[in-house]
Amino acid sequence: MVDQPLILALDQGTSSSRAALFNTAGELIVSANSALKIEYPADGWVQQDPTAIWLSQQEAMSKLEKKLSSEQKASIATCGITNQRETTVLWRRSNGRPCGPALVWQDGRTANLCERWKKEGLEKEWKARTGLVLDPYFSASKISWLLSNEEEAKTALSEGDLCFGTVESWLLWKLTAGKRHCSDMSNASRTLLMDLEEREWVESFCDIVGISKTALPELVPCRGNLGKIEDGIPFSGTKIQALLGDQQAATLGQLCLHEGEAKCTYGTGAFLVVNTGKNIKTSKEGLLSTLGWTDENGSPTYCLEGSLFNAGTVVQWLRDGLGIIEKAEQINELAEQVVNAEGVMLVPAFTGWGTPHWDPSARGLIIGLTRDSNRSHIARAALDGIALSVATLVDIAEGALGKKLNELAVDGGAAASNPLLQAQADSTGLSIRRPANLESTAKGISLLAGLQAGVIDNLETLRANKGKGTELFMPELDSLSREKWRHRWDNAVSKSLQWHVQ
Repeated sequence: MVDQPLILALDQGTSSSRAALFNTAGELIVSANSALKIEYPADGWVQQDPTAIWLSQQEAMSKLEKKLSSEQKASIATCGITNQRETTVLWRRSNGRPCGPALVWQDGRTANLCERWKKEGLEKEWKARTGLVLDPYFSASKISWLLSNEEEAKTALSEGDLCFGTVESWLLWKLTAGKRHCSDMSNASRTLLMDLEEREWVESFCDIVGISKTALPELVPCRGNLGKIEDGIPFSGTKIQALLGDQQAATLGQLCLHEGEAKCTYGTGAFLVVNTGKNIKTSKEGLLSTLGWTDENGSPTYCLEGSLFNAGTVVQWLRDGLGIIEKAEQINELAEQVVNAEGVMLVPAFTGWGTPHWDPSARGLIIGLTRDSNRSHIARAALDGIALSVATLVDIAEGALGKKLNELAVDGGAAASNPLLQAQADSTGLSIRRPANLESTAKGISLLAGLQAGVIDNLETLRANKGKGTELFMPELDSLSREKWRHRWDNAVSKSLQWHVQ
């Protein structure tokens, strides 16, 4: 028997889609996944089929629905959607047909356009109003590229039939059979088109990009009544009451509810997010100011964020590129066969650098190899490289906050790696807290939807159980050894930044 309301969380990620069911205590009941193909048509280009994104999410929902009892289905009170951010979709309003590929957040094909905008002196105002830098990572240049290179997008725009959206907008459109075209403020804050303080679309930025404001989604708070899942779709009739970008959702799922609390998610990329409360904090060293989440009235909680484009992709490359492991989890066993990387360093800039360098032309490298180096050293160096990249973000965040972080909460698939988290503790000097359930992203959106539906009263009450089942990783490296390690890492990174593909 089900004796309490349940919450449906739809978590659309870069490499897979997930549908999960949570109770009002934020505990995972059951989930289902569906893989999603990523295409790399040229160096630095990363794209997906928008229809495949939708079908993958629908398949995950169908798989989950089949796992549930009739009592569980009847107990679902609400639904929330969380998603890969910045990924850009254009489609026709009249028939819902995509106008080209979805340009994924990692895609770097618009580097030249961003450089042109910088040379035109546009970055200062853009950064002041959006909290972001002019980089291919964000949606604005992706929209412009699609409008310049996809005839269907050009035609739809000229006919007044174009819709733009990040992935939550696309899914909401599909789930409601075209009845709702909305973007929540957390996702909108990653487009380079929303004023962070005013929380409104900036028309002058739309003009630069070349898109009409009529093609933009309605800007809505992260909580609200956003429609319902239509007939013919799994979980039809369920109210949709929350939308949130994946990193913001993970921050909420880790219950980082107060200023100065921080989490890092190790998924396809690695993302450090620090709660800055009601105030927009800025960084001169490459961190982004972003909107965390809002209440139902649009009142915001802000965050600082550091974004690294490659984390889980490093492990995938060791598996699919080098072939030194057959399954992702084998990297841990391989890395633990050596005490350390013996001077080998792997810089994971496969698709350029995000924070703090914002250099799309940077590339990955392995340095420090000797005749004694073997695949175990490379595996260890790969995990170290992820941790050291994050450690740089931690330093910058502490500088922006003017104080040290007490601990770092972690989640995401790669956070299951003990050697990674020990390297994270050693490289930062922080205690690293890993929850029993690594699906913090889906948990976070379930909590927000539960608040809106009235089945969760207050997130503060859940903090009493925050430490339940968690593991702590404490630093084992002395400060002098840490300093030397970090210095060698900085030297390796500088070499990756000097690499430019001709």
